[in-house]
Amino acid sequence: VYDLYTYPAVWALLLALNVLVFGLYGLDKRRAHSGRRRIRERTLLLVAALGGSAGAWLGMRLWHHKTLHWKFRLGLPLILVVQLVVAVWWLGS
Repeated sequence: VYDLYTYPAVWALLLALNVLVFGLYGLDKRRAHSGRRRIRERTLLLVAALGGSAGAWLGMRLWHHKTLHWKFRLGLPLILVVQLVVAVWWLGS
């Protein structure tokens, strides 16, 4: 049985990834307001799918960024739920 202490490097990596993704959403929002070059939607969704979905969802909610885009309104919660189910399964096995 795995627990949160079995692989601390994995949890540290996931935390760092989520902080990074959270920052990317804030950076993209700032760039959107200033008319500068943006971060591709595909990139934002990819980093969420690679394990940063919690940071992406928090960034989307905090900065009200990408909240009207269906890919983000439906995709991010779906990615987050799948990742949570996998984490619960992994911790329970």
